[in-house]
Amino acid sequence: MDIFHSPGRTLASIVIYLLAVVAIATGAYMAAGWSLGDSIYMVLITVYSVGYNEVHPADTAYLRAVTVGTMIFGCTGTILLTGSLVQVLTASQLDRIFGRQRMTREIDHLKNHVIVVGLGRTGMMLARELRAGGARFVLVDRDPQRIEAAEAMGFLCVQGDGTTEEVLKEAGITRARTLATVIPNDAANVFITLSARSLNHEISIVARGELPTTEGKLRQAGADNVILPAHIGAERAAEVILYPDTQKSPSQAALQQARERVLRSMGLETDVVIAPEGGAMTGLTVAEIEARADGRFLVVQLMRQGGEVLPRPDPSLSVERGDGVMIVGRSVAGMRCLFDAPDAEGLAV
Repeated sequence: MDIFHSPGRTLASIVIYLLAVVAIATGAYMAAGWSLGDSIYMVLITVYSVGYNEVHPADTAYLRAVTVGTMIFGCTGTILLTGSLVQVLTASQLDRIFGRQRMTREIDHLKNHVIVVGLGRTGMMLARELRAGGARFVLVDRDPQRIEAAEAMGFLCVQGDGTTEEVLKEAGITRARTLATVIPNDAANVFITLSARSLNHEISIVARGELPTTEGKLRQAGADNVILPAHIGAERAAEVILYPDTQKSPSQAALQQARERVLRSMGLETDVVIAPEGGAMTGLTVAEIEARADGRFLVVQLMRQGGEVLPRPDPSLSVERGDGVMIVGRSVAGMRCLFDAPDAEGLAV
C-alpha cells in the first residue's frame, strides 16, 4: 500500500480529504439557512468529536443526514490524519536511528581510510576530490546542518567536535591512514593534530594553516604536511601572471587536471615552484636539483619566464631566475623551502 511507502504523500491526501469534508458539510448547513460562522463551528465540533451543544437544533431529516454524514466522514478523516501524523514522525525517527546505526557499522569496518575534520568549503571540496579518486573517508564536523548536507550526498559522517578524542575514535582514528584537519582555526588544527598523533603514531596528518607562522607549530604537533590556502592562492595567481601562455589552452588545463588525478591515485603530488633570485636551486641544472632532492621529487617541466614551456627537460638545462619548475613527488608542497634561501639545502622536509 502507498501509505507505507510515501507517508508524506499520504498525509497530504488525507489533509485534502478532510478539508473537502469540512467545506462540503459547511456548505450543506449554510444551505439550510445557517450562518457561515455557525456552520463552520458545527462542523468542527462534529469532526473532532468534541460534543458541545448544537448551535441550532438538527430537527429536520435533512439536518440530521448532514450531521450523520459529517460524523462518519469527518471523524474518519480525523482518525486517518492522526495516524498519518504519527506515521510520518515515526518514520522520520526510525530513518534517523537506523541510518545512524548503519553509518556507524560502516565506519567501524573501515581500515586505512581518510578522516577529514571540518566541513567548510575546503572540507567539502576535499571530500568530492576523495570520492572522485575512489578513496574511503569519514567526515567530521560539529555543525548538524553541514553533517546533514554531507549525508545527503552519501558521505560517511560523524557529528561532533573534532578536537575531542572520543569523536576521533568514533571516526576510526586508530585504523585510519590519513587525517586531514582543514578547520579555518589554527589553534583547533594544532590541537586536533596533537590528539591524532597521540592516538595513532603511524597516521599521516595533513593540516591547514591560516597564518604562515602556524606552520612550524603544526609540524611540531605532528603534522606531516601543512597546507596554507592563502599562500597557495597567491602562488597560483603568480603562475597565471608570470606564465599566461600555459593557462590559455582549455585542453592543456584539462590534460593537466587528468594527470594530477592519476598522480594522486598513486600517492604523488605536483607543484610549481618559481625559482627566486639568489635561491638555493637557482642556477643549478635539472640533474643537480634532483640530486640535491635525494629522490624526494623529480623535475618534469620547466616554464621559462619568457613563456617557453619545456616538458621533460634535459638534465643539463639550468634553472634561471623566474623560471617555473614543476616537480612531482610525495608531499612536494613541503619542499618549496629547498628553493628559497641559499642555506636551505640542509633543511628537513
